[in-house]
Amino acid sequence: MKFNYFVLLVITTLVAITTKAQQPTAVLSGQVTSAAGHPLADAAVALKGTNNGAYTNATGKFIIEKVKPGKYTLVVTMMGYTKQERSVTIAAGTKATENFQMVEESVTKEGVTVISKSQNRQVKESGFAVNAIETRLLANTTTDMNQLLNRTTGVKVREQGGMGSDFNFSINGLSGKAVRFFIDGVPMEVMGSAMSLNNIPVNLAERVEVYKGVLPVTLGADALGGAVNLVTNQQIKNYLDASYSVGSFNSHRGAITGQITGKKTGIIARVSGFVNYSDNDYTMKRMKVYDSTEKTYVRRDVRRFHDQYRSAMVQAEAGIANKKWADVLFIGAGLSNTGRDIQSGTDQERVYGAAVQSGSAWNTTLRYKKNNLFTEGLDLNVFASHTADKSKITDTTEVQYSWDGSYRPYDQAELNQIKSINHISRPRNYARVNLSYKLSAAHSFNLNYTFDQVTNNTYNELLADKDDNPAKLGKNLVGLAYRQDLVDGRLQNTFFGKYYGLNLRQPRSVAGSGEITSAADNQHYFGYGVATRYMVLPALGVKASYEKAYRLQEVGEMFGNGIDQTGNPDLRPENSNNFNLGAFYNLKVGQHRIYGEAGAFYRDAVDFIYARAYQSNSKVSRFENTSKVQVKGFEAEVQYEYGDIFRASANASYQSAINNTKYASGSKTGTPEATYKNKIPNQPWFFGNAAASIGQNNLFTKKDRLQLGWDFQYVHWFFLTWEEFAAASTKSKVPTQYIQHLAVTYSLQDGRYNISAECRNFTDQRVYDNFSLQKPGRAFYVKLRYFIH
Repeated sequence: MKFNYFVLLVITTLVAITTKAQQPTAVLSGQVTSAAGHPLADAAVALKGTNNGAYTNATGKFIIEKVKPGKYTLVVTMMGYTKQERSVTIAAGTKATENFQMVEESVTKEGVTVISKSQNRQVKESGFAVNAIETRLLANTTTDMNQLLNRTTGVKVREQGGMGSDFNFSINGLSGKAVRFFIDGVPMEVMGSAMSLNNIPVNLAERVEVYKGVLPVTLGADALGGAVNLVTNQQIKNYLDASYSVGSFNSHRGAITGQITGKKTGIIARVSGFVNYSDNDYTMKRMKVYDSTEKTYVRRDVRRFHDQYRSAMVQAEAGIANKKWADVLFIGAGLSNTGRDIQSGTDQERVYGAAVQSGSAWNTTLRYKKNNLFTEGLDLNVFASHTADKSKITDTTEVQYSWDGSYRPYDQAELNQIKSINHISRPRNYARVNLSYKLSAAHSFNLNYTFDQVTNNTYNELLADKDDNPAKLGKNLVGLAYRQDLVDGRLQNTFFGKYYGLNLRQPRSVAGSGEITSAADNQHYFGYGVATRYMVLPALGVKASYEKAYRLQEVGEMFGNGIDQTGNPDLRPENSNNFNLGAFYNLKVGQHRIYGEAGAFYRDAVDFIYARAYQSNSKVSRFENTSKVQVKGFEAEVQYEYGDIFRASANASYQSAINNTKYASGSKTGTPEATYKNKIPNQPWFFGNAAASIGQNNLFTKKDRLQLGWDFQYVHWFFLTWEEFAAASTKSKVPTQYIQHLAVTYSLQDGRYNISAECRNFTDQRVYDNFSLQKPGRAFYVKLRYFIH
């Protein structure tokens, strides 16, 4: 009897254990974001009193599997944010969702409050020398990206005229092709040559990152001087941002960006676009014109008469997000178009009245992203695109114009010696694959591969109907990085290596035969670097970075542009040793917030690529490896805020660029060049910016705001030619610039409706970025903006 009771007890116990073991579990998932809606990566999510939990991925999402049914306290923690706890009840066999919006915390110590780190601040306080600029502060203004970036430390943008004019962009003294431009990590050229920083409205991006001299491998770029990355709104939320502005010189700008998600299908559709137009008919002061009455040349104020500019772009994509097999999958397409009159040459004494340039491009894109691919911490990011980019320059008038619009017969075309309708077609295939793996909280890896191939077709329609010998230029770039987060995150090290592969297929003439053949050339280079940051105090950090960087040749440099530049098949890449050293300080005392940073930099560039006059024709140039350049300098910036009422900032940059080429033509002996150890001419060496704004909420109605803003730009004068040539009093120079702007903005319903008025260069200074090329004087603009999310 006792035995039967024992057997029954054992069977009952086993059944109970088996039943409990087979009891269905649940899955708990969700997303953690900041108060502004930005995904927060690496936040810890745990069920209190258990060992069950997870970390959020790059999109802020988390998944906790095999959760037993019951009541729990769900805890979310992340450095810089207030801990959140929430009671949850988990039912068996269900998939529960819990989303959290974290609030930034302020850590007080000895009366000083350290500001928590937003995504923008995290970028600035990484080991890389980088500016991170939030565009929301200028979203209601008519500012374009060039104007925004021209106000930051170490950056100088030199425009030749008004809207749509050619410009030169430099970072820490290195400019031109040494600087790369990206949109969400994708080269801007993928969108076509019509896409340029001087026609992108500021509210099309959420944040702008400016990397100086040392680049993370994730950008996959061969940049010598640095890079600019525009970061757009990547949230899943629906939103619409539309604006229109009108102003002086018959200038118009319209922009729209938005996103909508289908409630039933879950399909996300995004669109962004802009249109720009300006007559650019601003006044040119004291220009030389012929007076038919006096029979001589006199100086008069005249208006530009052949400088119209227009551009338009639309980019759309559709896809899905937050699926098991894809966090993001989007396909997209875009169109862009541009057209402009060509008013002047390299200086304002040479004026054109008929030459025009136009261009168009279309592209198709694919984006795919999957976090925790195959295993926890392994993330895949893929982007691919094809672009058809075409442009045309028409120069068929054999006349010579004057600034009063009159002209006389001439024996040459305006831009070149012969009439031309030059076509340039450059189809582009681009792909980038990025794979990152987080081994632990302290160790992570990143592998990036970029493929970029461009075909060059150039011909003069008046001489041929196609390019019989198109050339190809392909780049294969590989980067591998290893990152350490040590000493409770206070010490951050990133070590990286880069491979640069260049594949060329270009026409070459066979000596003595006149025959043209196609020749292939493969080149290989290796770079490396390190970036480190250490938090000495919660509010104080120091950082340093170094890179052996290469900048591979570009299509236009290798093959010319079919107008005034001829190709150079023997061109070599530029390379440089780039060093950065800096410190930053970030604190809060009551309503007072202050952020300061300072840095020094050094660049030692070899095989610098310059355009030089080709043979005896001064109108035709070609790119050559002509120089060694050494650049060193320092920069500093301070920002102050009092709540959301007052904001002020000031920065200054000093740089000394020296010609380090001792002997001409690569020789190691002989007489040193006369300009050896001279400062590089025609380059700003000291400049700065200041800005201030004051605003008041709930001034006339609830949820309204009135904002007044002022900014100031200063550029010290600099010589046009070498400093050692001729007496200083006889040399041409670009004068010192003092430029001021004013703006007022009124917003209703928490920023849904906005109107702003601006006056640029309100003191009406004669403004030059380049010698003898006047920019617009005083100008007025009004902008309307509608924003909903």
